[in-house]
Formats: sequence, C-alpha cells, structure tokens
Amino acid sequence: MTLFTEVQPTLENYWRSIILFGRNVASYKFALGKSLLELAQRGAEIVTLDILAEPFSRNLCEHLQLANRQATSKSSRFLDACRKFNSGDIQKGELLDVTTKLGFNNVIDAFHIVHDGEIGVRFFTDERKGSEKGIRLTQDLFRLTEQFQYRNLPTEVEARWRLVETAWELKLPRHVLTVDYDAESELLVMNDRMLKRKAITGCRDALNGYQKGMCFYCFSHISVESTSDDLPDVDHFFAHTLKPHGLGCSIDGVWNLVLACQNCNRGSKGKFTQLPELKFLERLHRRNNFFIESHHPLRETLIYQTGANELARRHFLQTTYNMSKELLIQNWKPEHEHEPAF
Repeated sequence: MTLFTEVQPTLENYWRSIILFGRNVASYKFALGKSLLELAQRGAEIVTLDILAEPFSRNLCEHLQLANRQATSKSSRFLDACRKFNSGDIQKGELLDVTTKLGFNNVIDAFHIVHDGEIGVRFFTDERKGSEKGIRLTQDLFRLTEQFQYRNLPTEVEARWRLVETAWELKLPRHVLTVDYDAESELLVMNDRMLKRKAITGCRDALNGYQKGMCFYCFSHISVESTSDDLPDVDHFFAHTLKPHGLGCSIDGVWNLVLACQNCNRGSKGKFTQLPELKFLERLHRRNNFFIESHHPLRETLIYQTGANELARRHFLQTTYNMSKELLIQNWKPEHEHEPAF
C-alpha cells in the first residue's frame, strides 16, 4: 500500500488524509473540518465549545436538508436536535446548547486518527479539560491557510461529504453505485433505485484531493475555484473517442477520470485524445488505489469495475492500455513535469 502522505508530506496532504481517508460512521468529521477552516480565518487560537458549536451545527443542519441520514447509527440525540431546528421546533440557542453538550463527544478525539493511528501533525489540541473548555488551534492550521492549496480544501470536504451521505441515503449495495461523469453539467451523477439520475457533487471537487491539488500529468498546481486561471479540465485518461470501440469498460467511470491543467489537456502540445505514456498508467493505478484505500463511497464500485485485488486491477488497466494503443498508436507526454506528488 502506498501511503497518501509518503510523497510530499505537506500540511495540506496531512489535512487531506484526514478528510479523504478512513471509515465514516458519521459525518461529524466533515462538519468539524469545515468549521476549522472557517475559524482559522478569524485568527483566534482558543475556540470554546460554545463558539465551535455554531459553525459545526450550521454545517450539519444544512446537510440534513440534503440527506436525512448523517450517520450509520440508528439514532442520535444531537442529530435529532438539528432536525428539530430545521423544522422550527427549537430555537438556535437550544440547538447550540445541545451541540455543546452532545456534538463533540467523539469527533474531537477521532479527528486526527487515520488508518488506526494518529497523523504526524495536529491542527488543534484538546483543551476541554482545561479552563478554556474548548480546543486550541495550532500554528500548523494557521500555516495551512497560507498555502496555495488552502482555497481547494473547503470544496474537497464538501465533495467527500456529499458522496458519503448520498451512499447512506440511497441504501444501495456499494457495487451498484454506478457513478459516471456528465460532461454537460461537469457533475458526478448516480442512478437511484428508479434509475433516475441524481447529481452528487462537482467532479473536480471530488477528484482534486486525491491528486493533491496537482495536474495529473505535469504536477503543476491547479485550483477548483470556478473563476481561477488555474481551473483544470476533467480529462478521460483513455480518451472518450474510444467509447465506440468496445473496450469493455465504462469510459465515463471515476477510475478513468483525472484532472489536467489546461496546457496539458489542450495546449499547443496538449494531450487531447492521445494515449499518455506508459508511466502515467502506473500513476493512474496509484490514484485509483488512493480511492480504494480511503474507504471512499466508490471503493466497491472501483473494485467491481477494475478488479478485486491489486494484481487484477493492474491487469485490467494494462489490457485496456494495450487495446487503446492498437487504436491510437501514438503516445503523449507533457512538455515539462514538476517533481512527482504521488
């Protein structure tokens, strides 16, 4: 297994390992993550639980309106209070009181745990037993706000959250969560039980974290902000033009989608519909394994589509590559490449 932070163990990649990896039994980690990114902008080190309660409960109340199921447990007094607030049965003050008492019982202790161990940095320390009755934001969190990739982190949290809650809400076996890319809307879409297409989240937002905010091909920085000059294209590693040739796989599946800077995808010497050099196939394999190792909602879908184990997935990609090579002949690589990020 290739650890996500093994190459380029930066602050933003430690943060991404928290949000993107690990089993999810409730969505509290996402609510806390979004709250921390918001509170870090205010500059105060000490955040009492009653202050933390406002953005934490607000984020959960907003998502309960999108998907009523926000945990795998059958009941939660805290989530019930959020539902009552949404329906107008309790006031904001009562919601904040319940959040302060019940909302942080497990998430503060569990936030920095990934793969059964604590990550190498902390973005806050637990001060609940001290006089402050809250958390202390660390310098690592404040330094995180100064990084280029910081602008991408809120949307990455949101995208992961939407995928998790959608999977819970549909209550479908994960191997039938057929999620494809809709080029017109630039969204990931899923079919529900009635075979109705359901938009889940922005494709760029969902993919970006697993590429560490870098172009898949040249590792230049990209941004998922819609107005940014660094906005990447959603690229089919195996070109969409191969779809009619019967490769025997879903070309629009997440396994085949990467984010590419505009220069790599459609610059003067861009990829367009060409087949990337063989070394990029290994990179695609690593990226897909990040999805699988993260217990992503699409984990079982990727396994179902590409193979039950690493050897089978390698064979699937190599077979698809060989068939594509016979059709496209020429290989492509970017003009310039930065130091590899994964």
